[in-house]
Amino acid sequence: MNVTDLPLLNARLNATSAILLLAGWLCIRANKVAAHAGFMLSACVASLLFLISYLIYHAQVGSVRFHGTGWIRPVYFTLLVSHTTLAIAIVPLVLRTIFLAARKRFSEHRAIARWTFPLWLYVSVTGLVVYWMLYCMR
Repeated sequence: MNVTDLPLLNARLNATSAILLLAGWLCIRANKVAAHAGFMLSACVASLLFLISYLIYHAQVGSVRFHGTGWIRPVYFTLLVSHTTLAIAIVPLVLRTIFLAARKRFSEHRAIARWTFPLWLYVSVTGLVVYWMLYCMR
């Protein structure tokens, strides 16, 4: 695999994470706790693989310049800032949410998961949008 293939891989990992998160959410809504746990842990794996691939890519390529002009430029940077900020914040939230579930502290788990899930889903979906704006929108 070439380093130039990594952005597409990253987008696919973000999409996978988003799908797994939604599947996990649907399972817990249907009281399928074991399936929920499996989907959520799989989303963690997809997100971890994304992070590794992302770091490898940017360690080799550096920063990628956005070429859009006009009204789309501030839209892109607003999206990028919110995505990046929440991507950093989501890591301890996910770790805490998993920790609480593993310790069977489910009332605390549910309380933090109400924040973790939508923020994590936002980060996964906006990662796809950022990819599209950087690499597909020309």
